[in-house]
Amino acid sequence: MANEDGATAGPVGPWRGARPLVSSGIAVVAFVVVLALAWTASATLLLIFAGVLLGVFLDGLTRGLGHVLPLPRAVRLTVVSFVVAGALLGLAAFGGATVAQQGRDLGQTIQNQSGAIRDWLKDHGIDIGMIEGAGGGEARQKGEDAKETNAKGKDGGLAGLASGALKSPGSLLSDAGNVLGPAAAVVFGLFNALGNVLVIVFLGVAVAADPGSYRNGAVRFLPPHRRERGGQVLDGMGETLRHWLFAQLVTMLVIFVCVWAGLAFLGVGGSLILGLQAGLLAFIPTVGPLVAGLVLLLASLASGFTAMLGALGVYLVVQCLESYVLTPFLQKQALDIPPATIFAGQLLLGVLFGLWGIALALPMMAVIKVLLEQLYIEETLGEDADL
Repeated sequence: MANEDGATAGPVGPWRGARPLVSSGIAVVAFVVVLALAWTASATLLLIFAGVLLGVFLDGLTRGLGHVLPLPRAVRLTVVSFVVAGALLGLAAFGGATVAQQGRDLGQTIQNQSGAIRDWLKDHGIDIGMIEGAGGGEARQKGEDAKETNAKGKDGGLAGLASGALKSPGSLLSDAGNVLGPAAAVVFGLFNALGNVLVIVFLGVAVAADPGSYRNGAVRFLPPHRRERGGQVLDGMGETLRHWLFAQLVTMLVIFVCVWAGLAFLGVGGSLILGLQAGLLAFIPTVGPLVAGLVLLLASLASGFTAMLGALGVYLVVQCLESYVLTPFLQKQALDIPPATIFAGQLLLGVLFGLWGIALALPMMAVIKVLLEQLYIEETLGEDADL
């Protein structure tokens, strides 16, 4: 390109050569590839994150026990692991039968009450079947076909399977698959859940056994002049997760006890399982309490309108206790994030990662908060993150 004097103009801006341009392109491509791999293996990465959370929990208990008993870390971790495992096994042994029975009764109660509400809406001109659309009709038809197949299997048993094999030997495997399909799905589901639990437990114990080695190993990937700052960021993430996790467990325990005691006082059936599900769903902010409240109202409706009003009162009191007492007192130092930001993060992570994203949204947002505060606000902007 020539200027007014006829001379050729040089390139606009400083030209640093082709090597920086190629390096930038490779960095962009590598970043995109890493994001694609993370998206493909998102379920595995979230499973690993859950294991790290368990490791943070065991590490916090081990550190707390060190203030009481000056024992070696390995001994303290062993004691903590056996105490936690014993508490869970004891809860399953003494309360498992009650929880299972109340769970079955609760499921039947909610199903009956849902049908009653659907009939009431239909009587008042709101047809749920029309809202559900054709997809619901197809699902019902499949359910009826499955029931018919199961009835035939129960009536014919192995004799029906054998007669079908005699008529058409090639259909033996398909018929056997129809018979064993539900059982195989249940078995595979149990093995999948058990495998996930074992992975989380193994990762948690491994991380809690020697957290310093994992911290130092991650810091070694940074340049030498950045390793000290990187160690501070990792320590801040661990401290934030530890404080948030213990505060969340205390909140869940208080909600469980309050809901259980309140519903038992009102005489609502299944108070133990209702309190347990309310405490567990408190781990998921915003969405969890809404689901717990809906289940609580549907279950209490079977005991009468007065019991439902009492259950609604218990739910509102517990929510006020959580929102205005427990969360400001316990979570203020651990995780100070506005509720709208938490809800928006849940929506985003739920769309990206499904149920795992919703369940682990709050600890992931805690990690992101530490990274933004220490790497962007303090390092890039040079401001104090506490302001």
